Amino acid sequence: MISNGVSVTLCGMTQTCNVTSVRLIPRLDVKGPNLIKGVHLEGLRIVGEPHARAVQYYQQGADEILYMDIVASLYERNSLSHLIEQTVRDVFVPITVGGGIRSVDDAVRVLRSGADKVAVNTAAIRRPSLISEMAKRLGSQCVVLSIEAKRQEAHQWEAYTDNGRERTGLDAVQWARMGVELGAGEVLVTSIDREGTRSGFDVSLVQAITNQVGVPVIASGGMGSLDHLKEVVTQGHANAVAMADVLHYDRITLPAIREGAAAAGIVVRNL
Repeated sequence: MISNGVSVTLCGMTQTCNVTSVRLIPRLDVKGPNLIKGVHLEGLRIVGEPHARAVQYYQQGADEILYMDIVASLYERNSLSHLIEQTVRDVFVPITVGGGIRSVDDAVRVLRSGADKVAVNTAAIRRPSLISEMAKRLGSQCVVLSIEAKRQEAHQWEAYTDNGRERTGLDAVQWARMGVELGAGEVLVTSIDREGTRSGFDVSLVQAITNQVGVPVIASGGMGSLDHLKEVVTQGHANAVAMADVLHYDRITLPAIREGAAAAGIVVRNL
């Protein structure tokens, strides 16, 4: 904690604790040329053009941009290289890209297109050593473990793959810890139950994961109000918040979110 508000402390069993500001990250789910949005990762609707929205959110003060190719794992390829190349000409904050990254070579191609980090889910669950291979070749700071989690019972969540379509039988919290041990430098945790509902983050899920890992955790799925952001940061100890519906449908603007977070005592980047 620091004296002027709510902050995030990063610390693990072998790490020195340090305070960081909370990152505000627009999440852009992409299908072909379109920005789409659904509920529970289903019922997808076209809501815009991804590059235009990325530029808009950057201009509004986004700390990072998250691109997810939502059909890439299904078709076993990531097709966002052109979009990334286009985006980096106009957007000057870190860009994370996920979906369909099955090998170190796939990750290298995405990074060469201009991305700063790659997010892996399906391929990492199929072959966990991929995380170590990527971390060794690219550095842990480039590797984001993406976890799509669905509650099974109280305090237990299962990891899913293929944009929430396929069960894995893996405990999501244990998988997060294993992924970090293998070399992931960040964890993106998406609640399938809350995604697109605007009912708030699954704070218990986020807290369970932040309690187990010593790397930054991005909470995704469910933001509908400023109170939801405050809850997942203060109670779930999220280091960053990914948001989609609330931005895509102009329910709250990024400047208003940043201002509201600061007013609530959450430490965010000064623009």
